[in-house]
Order: sequence, then C-alpha cells, then structure tokens
Amino acid sequence: MTTSPEEKRKIIGDTFVKIANEVIGEMNLKPEEVFLAQGTLRPDLIESASLVASGKAELIKTHHNDTELIRKLREEGKVIEPLKDFHKDEVRVLGRELGLPEELVSRHPFPGPGLAIRVICAEEPYICKDFPETNNILKIVADFSASVKKPHTLLQRVKACTTEEDQEKLMQITSLHSLNAFLLPIKTVGVQGDCRSYSYVCGISSKDEPDWESLIFLARLIPRMCHNINRVVYIFGPPVKEPPTDVTPTFLTTGVLSTLRQADFEAQNILRESGYAGKISQMPVILTPLHFDRDPLQKQPSCQRSVVIRTFITSDFMTGIPATPGNEIPVEVIYVFLLMCIFSTSFIL
Repeated sequence: MTTSPEEKRKIIGDTFVKIANEVIGEMNLKPEEVFLAQGTLRPDLIESASLVASGKAELIKTHHNDTELIRKLREEGKVIEPLKDFHKDEVRVLGRELGLPEELVSRHPFPGPGLAIRVICAEEPYICKDFPETNNILKIVADFSASVKKPHTLLQRVKACTTEEDQEKLMQITSLHSLNAFLLPIKTVGVQGDCRSYSYVCGISSKDEPDWESLIFLARLIPRMCHNINRVVYIFGPPVKEPPTDVTPTFLTTGVLSTLRQADFEAQNILRESGYAGKISQMPVILTPLHFDRDPLQKQPSCQRSVVIRTFITSDFMTGIPATPGNEIPVEVIYVFLLMCIFSTSFIL
C-alpha cells in the first residue's frame, strides 16, 4: 500500500530475492551451492548508486537487481552478472556477434518486476505551497503573446529566466496556437542535471491539432524555468477546462496492474504492427491516477485513470530524445494509440 516509488522498488527487489529463496527450498537445493545469474547492466548499477559502478554516483532509482539483499549476495560471491560492464546498445552488438535472431536483439526492453514501478501510486493529491504560483507562471508561458501586454510580477520572472530568442519563439507559438498549461497534482521520478528529482508534472492541452515542434520546445523550456517541474506531457482530447486537483486512489492492486498490463500489451502490439518498433528505442506505458474532464459543478469523485505513452529514442539508454510524431513515428500511429485507450477518459504523450 505504499505510494513512494523508492519504497516500492525496494519491496519489489526484496520480494524477488524472497521468492528465489522459496524456490531454492522447494527444489531441495543447498543455499551455499546456489548462484543467482542476473542480466544486470551498467545503467542499473549507475542509477542504483552501486559501488560496483561508481563511488560517486547519485541514487536515481533502486533497481530490483541491486537492492541491499542483492548486494549482500554479491559480496558473498553468489551473484553472476556477465553483462554488468555493458550498456544496452553494447549488449545488442554482443547479441549480433553471437548470431542471435534480430527480433530478440532489437526487442524493446521489458521491465519485468519493474512494471509495477510504471504505476504512479497516490492516495492524495500532491499540492504544495508553490502550486498556485507555478500554475500562474505556466499560464503566462502558455499565453505569452497576451501576457506581455499586461504588467505582472511573474511575467518579469519568466523574462528573467529566458533568453530573447526563447521569448521570440514563445511569442510566435502562443500567437498561432491556443494552449493551456497547468500543474498536475502528482509527482514523478526524473533526472535533472545528474541528480534524482521527484517533482511536479506539467500538462498541456489545446483545442488545436498538436504542433509537435512547438510542444517539444515547451517541454524543454518549462523545466528549465520551473525547477519544481521535471516532466511535461501533452493531453489528448478536448482542451482541459478544469485541471484535476485530486487523484484516483491508486495502489499496486491486482486490478490496477491488470489494466497496465493490458494497456502495455495493446500499445506494444500497435507499435510492432505499424513497423516502427525498430525506429523507437523504448516505449514505456505508464498508468497515472488522473481523471480528466469531470464537470466541476457535479462534484464527481476522481475514479478513473489515464494512460501515458512515452516514445523514446536513444543510443545508450542513458540519454535520449522524445520520438516526434510526424518525424520518427507517424501521427496515424499515435491516433491508433488514442483509440486503444479504452481504459480511461484520457491519453497522454
């Protein structure tokens, strides 16, 4: 019933070892003669701040194959990790050298026990004292061409942390497109600089067709301006008139995990059938506790969830860029994802 991502990761990792030990007992094996073979990669160790990788690494997120219990087994010489010095791209090179089939070599990484991490759990909304002010900054950014005509203290803050070139681009975007930007009452794990961050998500919606070049510009600009935001998402459908200020209580229950499994299965099938699976490095599917498009007058409770599709291109699986609809992935494929999303009222990219 925990909602902390890091606590979830440790519980999943410890459960992984606990079940392995149960199986060892059921098979009547001697624990001292058993070795654990893992497909641990270099990024797993770096992100888990393992001393095996570096004595200076910042903890980003604990992987289930590098918890304290695993580290204890590793110190005892009971863990075999032949790939621990390699990144995913290097492992693919090794796979091809070994003559493995391409469909295995280029297959998208699947999180295994980590699938549970792709559920953003929440019992109550994440709204701190900086929520209203940050929301006002986002309103100025989303309607910059009109905001510059009205003197406002926060407008000066926006100008102070943007270049003239940024401001010209904002003027151009907001003159051509009707955008709405706002904070979502959840927080997600991300990396800002080389450090872990656990911060707000900014949502953008529009009554116009999405202009992806403009959206990617905003996705890079907004976290640079507002350091309490580490992720920007686009919300499909009609413009969000009433941004959610509460959440659907969400924990790692059987029903919630089944929803995510089904969403992930459908989305990956669509990507494969489109023929673009090889162009996208990875496409995590995430379940969030957000219920959009409720009538505020009826005061409906938050009871649905939203599916996030994150299309990602990378060579080393440590750094990368979003796959832009219309460039790296056809817009038509995105809309098939949208039709697939029968699980909730919302679809986010």
